[in-house]
Amino acid sequence: MRKLKQEQFLPITLDEAWEFFATPRNLNEVTPPDLTFEITSDLPEKMYEGLIITYKIKPMLNIPLDWCTEITHIKDRQFFVDEQRKGPYNIWHHEHHFKEQDGGVLMTDILHYDIGKWIIGWLAGELFVHKKVKQIFTYRYKALESYFNKNTNTFQRSSRKVKYRQ
Repeated sequence: MRKLKQEQFLPITLDEAWEFFATPRNLNEVTPPDLTFEITSDLPEKMYEGLIITYKIKPMLNIPLDWCTEITHIKDRQFFVDEQRKGPYNIWHHEHHFKEQDGGVLMTDILHYDIGKWIIGWLAGELFVHKKVKQIFTYRYKALESYFNKNTNTFQRSSRKVKYRQ
């Protein structure tokens, strides 16, 4: 099982942060274009517990994969959790936390994932998957920084903490 934890300060209100992240169509805003990420399910305006979202992604060699996640837990303006129901991972548990702090919001992503115990899974992880997960979260960080900082004239504070553990 791998764990990735990333913190990011966003110079916006808690309501603005929640509005952005609780809107499922905004997934496209924070996903790297090289994944060829396509949402295939109908999306509501706002997420809710039990929401199933299906996608097609092409993470490697332009080979399409189906992915299905469920929003399993929501505590309004504090956190939500998405978990994979079908897809490339044995386990995908992604927590999104939000906390008001010093004129903005500290957003914390905590991801636990596992690609399986078979030798093929281990090899894929070592050669590709773990690096790809880091790249996705690096892209996400930069995309959010660009998206929210361009919409404000206030002082910008960028704080980046990433912890990655096997």
